Amino acid sequence: MASERRQRLLTPYLETAPNFIFVFYAIFAAFWTYFCMYAFRRPFTVAQFEGQGFFGSEVTLKTALLISQIIGYTLSKYIGIKVCSEIRPGARAFALVMLVLGAQASLILFGLLPGDLKIFAIFLNGLPLGMVWGMVVWYLEGRRTSELLLAGLSCSFILASGAVKDVGNLVLGWGVSESWMPAVTGFLFLGPFLTCVWMLNQLPQPTEADVKERVEREPMNAARRWAFIRHFLPGLAMLFLVYFFLTAYRDFRDSFGQEMFIALGYEDRPAKFTRTELPVAFGVMFSLAALNLIKDNRWGLVGAFGIMASGLAIMGVGTLLWDQDRIDGATWMVLNGLGAYLAYVPYGSVLFDRLIASTRVVGTAVFAIYVADALGYTGSVCIYLYKDLGLGETPRLEFFVWFSYLMSVGGTVLFAASCAYFIFGHQHHGRERTAAAVEAESP
Repeated sequence: MASERRQRLLTPYLETAPNFIFVFYAIFAAFWTYFCMYAFRRPFTVAQFEGQGFFGSEVTLKTALLISQIIGYTLSKYIGIKVCSEIRPGARAFALVMLVLGAQASLILFGLLPGDLKIFAIFLNGLPLGMVWGMVVWYLEGRRTSELLLAGLSCSFILASGAVKDVGNLVLGWGVSESWMPAVTGFLFLGPFLTCVWMLNQLPQPTEADVKERVEREPMNAARRWAFIRHFLPGLAMLFLVYFFLTAYRDFRDSFGQEMFIALGYEDRPAKFTRTELPVAFGVMFSLAALNLIKDNRWGLVGAFGIMASGLAIMGVGTLLWDQDRIDGATWMVLNGLGAYLAYVPYGSVLFDRLIASTRVVGTAVFAIYVADALGYTGSVCIYLYKDLGLGETPRLEFFVWFSYLMSVGGTVLFAASCAYFIFGHQHHGRERTAAAVEAESP
């Protein structure tokens, strides 16, 4: 214990620091940890690999690379269901560092391998990175200020997705090839990542007041994981179905943003990704942070569903306005991004945190997040293949417009039904009673 306390130099201060200092520090450390991770994952998407088919097939090399990384990332999510829900506090920082070092090694391999064989390197790149989110969320969930902390964290991947692609474009401008650009970009962010992980690992455990209000978050063994799924199955099934397509929608926009901006006439616009995602990030951050004002957990859960449904509405209305030439393409990209992330981000942050706090079920939000993510990235693979093999002649921009309308209408219906299930189908339970029920269901 003394050795651990010496290693965590800032923990004693953070345990007694004013709340606003703790919140600022936690958001800063978590935000930049995950922001830096994106530099090892997304820069390769600005490379177009123009005119290159995958082993001479109708599938383009870029699509093959995207699918290969997503398959690795999806497998990482399935592995993370067990690893991230069971990992002990002392192992999280080491795990974060090893995951990112493995991803960087694969980017070096990406630079070394010839064209079609790059799919193996990018698969290995995705395999560790899918577990980073869960490791970071573990530090933030189950606190009275979790909405603020998770809102700040969620901004990281919204901003990072655009920013690291702009950095990738900058590296290409230095004369670095499309093959080596991802590894060079990763090296630029490696030092900041290691520093931020050290900062994140200084955070103290949730206080007694946190546990009283938000329920203690405990690692979940297999019995508790299955009990959680059985307990909420109908509502979770509807949520996961929306997320299956929503993840594919967000990922399609993210991965083919370069091509869609070109189709919209913004090929030469400087820092177009960062400029588009900044208003999206702040809109999402303020919406999620506002949930912290709702102290009643059941109404907080309703608020989370309200944010998600409003996101789908913005997505549909924005697409309709652009379709009718009432807004320009840049504004439309901001609106569909804002709508998509308002619906998407609560899954990985406040939705399951509030669900556990409201129903008093023993467990961790990280488990539910990883089940959703595993299914969601499976959806991304399916949609990529459907687009290239089933609708190969359809322009990506036209496909995205159709996808926007589908998500807006179908997703809203399922969100409404799922919200009704959770709010009217479950009551508050004492923590002890729930723990006993879970143990009773163990085989």
